[in-house]
Amino acid sequence: MSISTQLLWAIALGLYILVVLMATRLPYAWMVARGMEPIRAVYYTRKIVHMLAGGVGSLMVPLVFSDPWFPLVSGLLLTLAVFLAHVSGWRLYWFQITENRNDVKFALMWSLSISLLWWLLDNPWLAILPSLYMAFGDGVTGVVRNALIRRRSKSPIGNIAMLAVSAPMGWSIGALATPAIPVWGLISAVVATVVERYEFGPIDDNILITVAASAVLLLGTAIGPLI
Repeated sequence: MSISTQLLWAIALGLYILVVLMATRLPYAWMVARGMEPIRAVYYTRKIVHMLAGGVGSLMVPLVFSDPWFPLVSGLLLTLAVFLAHVSGWRLYWFQITENRNDVKFALMWSLSISLLWWLLDNPWLAILPSLYMAFGDGVTGVVRNALIRRRSKSPIGNIAMLAVSAPMGWSIGALATPAIPVWGLISAVVATVVERYEFGPIDDNILITVAASAVLLLGTAIGPLI
């Protein structure tokens, strides 16, 4: 795919993500207007952003890019944009909160994990797998916890939902590798699900999920298929 075509796709996806970020103000306003606590509404909209921006964006990477530089640069620009929204006084209050800047870490880990894994493994599908866990797996986790626990928590019920979403992705995308490593893909899903429950100061679950899952995939490609 030519550089110009990839550049156009990068611009198109950037505009799509911008639309998602702005449009999630609508469900936030709808939830608050119906009596939901603003902080709970924020947690819902954050997960919508996770899935529609991070998840869909991840799935598009292998389809429209043939060079890992594009997701790297695009992700870093998005990281800068959401960081500036925090510090400039233009905070997007419907999904950003002052207590943490996990959205910044999400964008940063998205760009770094995809580009580095792509360079190391030479496989864009394996490269997006940790980001899919972070977007869809952790996204579903947050929705389930918010609906059942009604506050931000690390309840195990969320991890059950995350594994149900992540395990099929790990197996099926691991099967796309050459040679196929579906078992290692499944292991990476389990590891990502386990580490999602933890945070260590500034090291949040976005960092732990992508680093841990990436490490498993690197180990799996080095060792080879288990079956």
